[in-house]
Amino acid sequence: MASGKQFVVIGLGRFGQSVAKTLYDLGHDVLAIDIDEESVREISENVTHAVQLDATDETSIKSLGLRNFDVAVITIGSNIQASVMITLLVKELGIKYIIAKGQSELHAKVLYKIGADRVVLPEKDMGIRVAHNLVSSSIVDYIELSSDYSILEIKPLKVWDNKTLNELNLRSKYGINVIAIKKGEEIDITPSANAVIESEDVLVVIGPTNNLGNLEEIIVKVRGAAL
Repeated sequence: MASGKQFVVIGLGRFGQSVAKTLYDLGHDVLAIDIDEESVREISENVTHAVQLDATDETSIKSLGLRNFDVAVITIGSNIQASVMITLLVKELGIKYIIAKGQSELHAKVLYKIGADRVVLPEKDMGIRVAHNLVSSSIVDYIELSSDYSILEIKPLKVWDNKTLNELNLRSKYGINVIAIKKGEEIDITPSANAVIESEDVLVVIGPTNNLGNLEEIIVKVRGAAL
């Protein structure tokens, strides 16, 4: 049984699945919810619990006992009405921290108004720009999942060029997981260990905020030395 925090991920599209699987791999309790039975079946072996239900149904969502969960990640951005309803419901249930995926600035304003702590706008800027101006060319984007965990988009260091994820072993070295690789317009979700990193790629990594901070410091030093 996981000994970390408790996360509930509602909406099992590609982004939701990646977040749910990675948080579980990092040792946390993860409850994954989707209305689609196939999506629930796909992820069932990679999370603590997977439940098929309509999260907009108040009776159903209340029956899950979500009150003690630390973080809710609501990734139903395409259905504005559903995401608003679910955000409202989980807020009323008392979940401590809510991050929701939005579709537009207006959608984000509504989500914030009804209780979301953080809204991600992937189509616009994939989250919050990092406040670290020194590494703005290397740290592409930053999303805070909770006070302890974050998602970071980074450009690879020169020494990572043409190496596989297995060779880089970023999880062992930095305590982070690569959940996606952006190659131009294409995105490789949950890349294999044999995926090769190229200089123009963008890596989407998840991990404890402290570990990501350590990686940022290394990038600052390496980039600074190269100037």
